[in-house]
Amino acid sequence: MSIKPPLSDLPIKTANSGFYRGFSVDVTVVSKIIISLLVVWCIFWPTQAGNVLGAWNSVILANFAAWYIWVVAAFVIVCIGLAIWPTAGRMNLGADGEKPEFSNFSWFSMMFGAGIGVGMLTWAVAEPVAHFGSNPETIQGLTTGGAEDNIRMAYKWSFLHWGLGAWACYAVCGLSLAFFSYRRGLPLTIRSGLTPLFGKSLSGPVGHLIDIVAVVATILGVAQTLGFGVEQFVAGLTRIGIGGLMEADGGATTAGIVIALLVIMGASTLSALSGVGKGIKWLSNINMVLSIVLLGFFIIFGATFFGASAMILGLWDYLIALPELSFNVFRSDGVEGSESFLLAQWQGWWPVFYWAWWIAFAPFVGLFLARISRGRSIREFVLGAMIVPALMCFVWFAWAGGTAIDLELNGGANGVIFDAANGDKIFAMTEFMLAPIAEALAWGMALLIVVLLMTFLVTSADSAVLIVNTINAAGDEGPKARPHILFWGAALALVVGGLLISGGTGAIQTAMVIGALPFSIVMALMCVALIKAIWNDGRREAAGVDAVTVDPVGTPAE
Repeated sequence: MSIKPPLSDLPIKTANSGFYRGFSVDVTVVSKIIISLLVVWCIFWPTQAGNVLGAWNSVILANFAAWYIWVVAAFVIVCIGLAIWPTAGRMNLGADGEKPEFSNFSWFSMMFGAGIGVGMLTWAVAEPVAHFGSNPETIQGLTTGGAEDNIRMAYKWSFLHWGLGAWACYAVCGLSLAFFSYRRGLPLTIRSGLTPLFGKSLSGPVGHLIDIVAVVATILGVAQTLGFGVEQFVAGLTRIGIGGLMEADGGATTAGIVIALLVIMGASTLSALSGVGKGIKWLSNINMVLSIVLLGFFIIFGATFFGASAMILGLWDYLIALPELSFNVFRSDGVEGSESFLLAQWQGWWPVFYWAWWIAFAPFVGLFLARISRGRSIREFVLGAMIVPALMCFVWFAWAGGTAIDLELNGGANGVIFDAANGDKIFAMTEFMLAPIAEALAWGMALLIVVLLMTFLVTSADSAVLIVNTINAAGDEGPKARPHILFWGAALALVVGGLLISGGTGAIQTAMVIGALPFSIVMALMCVALIKAIWNDGRREAAGVDAVTVDPVGTPAE
């Protein structure tokens, strides 16, 4: 039986004129309605919204925790398998011989900035500190919370949440999109990744539903990141002398939330209007330079040897335990306060939450990774998008979090860092380190962190706006109508503000865990479709049938 050429045409109906010219009306309008209803619900009925979202979250954690754990483990296996599979690894995400558009430095900078760079400023300090106090080993009585015998466990769990699993979620989505868009010429939108399974039927309602799920997941995933970032941004503004933005308990006031969102989303919308090649590229490069300066400060002037030890031992513990951690699901016996109940509760608070976060973030980061990775091989993409950023996260956790733990254990911090709110911990730590030398130095470091935080937040937000518009425009990467950029910029700000007001970051977390569930199913299908496509392309190459149906960038089509 002859081998057929791959599907290289997936027409998606878009409006030819009017306000939605160039956009899929079905995807865009329904997505806007869903997000608008969520905003109105959370702002005008905050108590009801918080209660309902909490009830749904409990149901999902009780019934789908194992699914989240196992599906992310599958993503890691698929990525590693594709990198070492000879047929897959050498394939170019573009025409044969095509070269990448961006340098390695800009590529890594944009990946890290749009991916989880903003999370580093909150969680590189806060998470090792949290796990140092409590983790499954302390619950089981194997180590002591807050004691030296628990340091290695703190890093094992921190590395799990920000390591290969996180970046495998992004890599699966990005690789699928890049493969089908830049080898097949299909639209750069989520539905294209499922063409080997559903074919041209994705031009209709099934494809619209997939893209709508991706848009909603993207907005909720980015809202989670911005929610943490907004609270930390307000804490930073307070540290540099702008008062009246923080509550007595360390949370942001409503005025603080509004001011932070106006600054961040205003700047991100302006950047989005300039496109990926200009605003986002330059912001990402600035992010990377400032990150290196701040990280260098912790490595040189912080807990240098403590951090090195945390990095080496934590990485060893993580890799040795990875197979077990990737598949282990804690089952509750239903007895509140029992060991199994506490373990299952902890897993819901941490691994399940993180896997949902990364999955919800995947359509945004994945599509963005695809956009900046054309011309790279699958092996290069997987190693670059999964291994390098994970190692960068480990370095941050080792020296930033390690400095915090060391200062509390051996440096006389006496709770100054541990007792601060999560978003304020990095500011409390740098102030403790620098204030005795010179108040001006402490203020200057706080200002640097605020600037870095803002550039990370702006990069994430403007990238998300562009990605959502790309999905709504049936994969069109060209200039988008300004009103739609302005709408999604405002919608993202209102989602973050509404959820923060209705229940703080916990409400955002709950909405995101719920929104990530349907997209996790889409991602699992993307893995199956990608493997099937690569297998068939190998057979096509062996039979002399063209598997690549696009021309190199800059080469006119015949």
